[in-house]
Amino acid sequence: MDPLETRAWLDAHVNLESLGVPVDIERRAAHPTLDRMEALAALLGSPQLEYPSIHLTGTNGKTSVTRLAAALLAAHGLSVGSYTSPHLERVNERIGWNADEITDGALAELLVLIAEIEPHLPATPSYFEILTGAALRYFADVAVDAAVIEVGLGGRWDATNVVDGQVAVITNVSIDHVEYLGPTREGIAEEKAGIVKPGATLVLGETSPEFLPIFEARGARAIWLRDREFGVGENALAHGGRLLSIFTPGGSYPDVFLSLHGAHQADNAAAALAAAEAFLGRALDADVVAQVFGHASSPGRLEVVGHQPLVLLDGAHNVAGAHALGAALAEEFPSSPRTLVIGLLREKDPDEMLEALGAAYAARVICCRPPSPRARPPEDVATAAVELGLDHDRVEVVDDVAEAVARAVAVTGPDEQVVVTGSLYVVGAARAALHPGT
Repeated sequence: MDPLETRAWLDAHVNLESLGVPVDIERRAAHPTLDRMEALAALLGSPQLEYPSIHLTGTNGKTSVTRLAAALLAAHGLSVGSYTSPHLERVNERIGWNADEITDGALAELLVLIAEIEPHLPATPSYFEILTGAALRYFADVAVDAAVIEVGLGGRWDATNVVDGQVAVITNVSIDHVEYLGPTREGIAEEKAGIVKPGATLVLGETSPEFLPIFEARGARAIWLRDREFGVGENALAHGGRLLSIFTPGGSYPDVFLSLHGAHQADNAAAALAAAEAFLGRALDADVVAQVFGHASSPGRLEVVGHQPLVLLDGAHNVAGAHALGAALAEEFPSSPRTLVIGLLREKDPDEMLEALGAAYAARVICCRPPSPRARPPEDVATAAVELGLDHDRVEVVDDVAEAVARAVAVTGPDEQVVVTGSLYVVGAARAALHPGT
């Protein structure tokens, strides 16, 4: 199979990220299992045993922490693999080796290998399980010194949980994916705690004390708590990012510039720094930390992609993420009228999301349809915007994301702002439309 044929084969598998109907949810909830993934990993040679790992989960911030932690380890001389999800534009984005995403040829070879293995598995693997197997095998093939692996959903029953991370990171616990993880933060905390293996070091960004016993019960060798063992002192707005002071068990890192927008990224940076310290067993070189953080990027997370008007992309896809985005906009980009381009998936409440984003104060709201079978009709979002108090003439429906972004740029003044948000699917489509061919 050539690369196009292998992608078609991959796309033919069940993909929980893009199901149009809640297929298999009852079976998944009643009988969650790692059997398929464990069998796939075994037939691939158990590659996850060939290198040590940092394993990350959390409601928000996982990808930013993964990227920062991987960059810190690489800058300290390690060969580092990274696995994130979902992708914005190309599936290759999910599997990285140092600063490079996997090539089309390398990914195709791995998919061919898994296609040959598939008939010997006890059940057909999912899209995510196949990509997870490909990532784990790839990291072994290129002989990484470390892998930084982001959970796809939850933790306990996620395909990535065939990994025994020497370091586990839990960024935070908020309500999201209730159809899979349940409706309570306590239940979600229990699911996320499932990645913590006995003897690991847990870097715990969630600060709610009522959840601590859940994490303590997992048998970690040590638990590093945010605001106790690690955390942020100074977190000040700076041109192009934040100026931070971070403390960890290894020491302090004062006056570090982080080239990411949003006060919440400071907590992500602190978690990444603590995770890298826990993995290496020592403090990091302060100059290297400054270089990595000063050149950090996190595509689709308060990413500036245009000027005159200023165009910002942010994949906030739950209420907690929307609040963080709203706070970041109020602090860093407060001074000009804003056009909000928003598209939501069906499980998201448009009233809650619009309120969290401060949509009532937007100059205009353009509602679009995420390119996913799970998309909520943009008319639902428009109705919610009007019910929130926006005049009808400030609310539009433009179904296609690319057309919605073009409309937003056309009606927004050069000194104003366009903010595209609500779903990583929307952000990915907007990114592709604004920078075609890159």
